[in-house]
Amino acid sequence: MTEVKFKDLLGTGAHFGHVTRKWHPNYKPYILTEKNGVHIINLEETVTAINKAISFIKDVIEKKGEVLFVGTKKQARDIVQQEADRCGMFYIVERWLGGTLTNFSTIRKSIKRLKLLEKEGSSLYENLTKKETQMLNRERVKLADQHRGIKDMRRLPDAVIVVDANYEGTAIREAASLDIPAVAIVDTNTNPLHIDYPIPANDDSIRTIQLIMSAFSDVIIDAKGFATVESDGDDDTSDPVNESVKATDVEKVESSEDEHSGENIEALSQEKSIEEEE
Repeated sequence: MTEVKFKDLLGTGAHFGHVTRKWHPNYKPYILTEKNGVHIINLEETVTAINKAISFIKDVIEKKGEVLFVGTKKQARDIVQQEADRCGMFYIVERWLGGTLTNFSTIRKSIKRLKLLEKEGSSLYENLTKKETQMLNRERVKLADQHRGIKDMRRLPDAVIVVDANYEGTAIREAASLDIPAVAIVDTNTNPLHIDYPIPANDDSIRTIQLIMSAFSDVIIDAKGFATVESDGDDDTSDPVNESVKATDVEKVESSEDEHSGENIEALSQEKSIEEEE
């Protein structure tokens, strides 16, 4: 079964939250401590949450369900598209269009229009002026960009997997209104109570996003009966060891900063502060 280990999360900087003044009170159960004005996420809680989400996703796929990946922020777009494509699921990486779920019938009409515009020899292009043809081409490009990850989605998904529940608030609310379960990476500035399967983690770290999305893609592939393609060099045959390092050992978390200088707390707090001010 797909597994995300504590040490792997630690290595990606998944434990770095936002500056303390940006925290959401309901996030308290997932916070380990505070350092240099930044909250540190309890990665034991993260491992537990990921395992619950993996079990849920596996169940959805084994029941012939479909999943929609959502990640429109710049750190997530390429990863979300790559992992959704890899496991054969749908995705949205451009701006979330209001009503994508709650007004899905209208979205389907728009997709139908796109397919007509893309059809070779379509009667739409007959007897048109050059200007009219250019207008249709612009419409085709726009629709293709909006719907490229859901063009073949014929019904509502059975679950959504979201990177940054706070950033993708509209998607979360639409899913909730239709009782579509949501799995989402939630940082310390987000209310986890609004998510069915919250994953407490740093949602600004590309490496953290990659690790978690890859795990979800792997479990979907496994559940569909496909063989997971092993990454080059992933031939670790060591004996299984209990990787659940005690997150209460704050010193171990802090010591990782030197090993992962690009993800150190001070730099991250400055980076997130700049983003929040923008």
